[in-house]
Amino acid sequence: MLAPPPVKKLAIDKGIKVLQPKNVKDDNFLTELSAMKPDLIVVVAYGKILPEYILELPPLKCINVHASLLPKYRGASPIARSIINGEKKTGITTMLMDEGLDTGDILLQEEIEISGEDTTDSLSKKLSELGASLLIKTIRGIRDGSVKPKPQTGEASYAPILKKEDGRIDWSKSASELFNFIRGMHPWPCAYCYLNKERIKIIKVKALDGSGKAGKIEKAGNGELIVGTGKGLLSIVELQPEGKKSMSALPFIQGRHLKEGLFFDES
Repeated sequence: MLAPPPVKKLAIDKGIKVLQPKNVKDDNFLTELSAMKPDLIVVVAYGKILPEYILELPPLKCINVHASLLPKYRGASPIARSIINGEKKTGITTMLMDEGLDTGDILLQEEIEISGEDTTDSLSKKLSELGASLLIKTIRGIRDGSVKPKPQTGEASYAPILKKEDGRIDWSKSASELFNFIRGMHPWPCAYCYLNKERIKIIKVKALDGSGKAGKIEKAGNGELIVGTGKGLLSIVELQPEGKKSMSALPFIQGRHLKEGLFFDES
């Protein structure tokens, strides 16, 4: 059953009108929106480009809160892509919206470090708090004239939307690459592979020195499940068989009587 998000619940509790059009180009929605005479429109985590009519409606324009340091990682999944690519920092950008894909002028930016423990889930929570704070600063700065838009500079990169099949693990990649990949894919679509035709989600790993064959179980004992990669070894700390709860390596090894020499990715 669909449930209203926290923002909608809070708005209703505060007596704020909520509009949820299936299409932002719907005439009835545009009429209602125009009647509100907004001074400013704020967009957060909305994956579609607004039509020119809405962009030009408020006198103070439309502002987007984007979870990257633009122009890096324009698009739908900047948080996941920054972790997957091994970035050490990311941040929030507030920007004036135009008809391009995150191409508008920058208002404010603030950086945040990406820790080795961060997943897309944990980093999203950190960035949501940073984004809320920076949005308030941006609105205040627009109101008092201290914040001025400036064009984006530097090389642009893109973060296309993630699909379920993007989570498939390529064991030929290095252990460090897979460490980043698995963190970036959590909690969705989640990194996955196969073992004896069983689909397994890989939730948490550690990259180790050493060598082994890509996808081969090099060790399955003493609570350790270590798999070879294209470079280095990967210790699987937490995983989730299809239809089961997540578990540590030990019960997974014991429940399937795993032995060294088997290969992940036998789909």
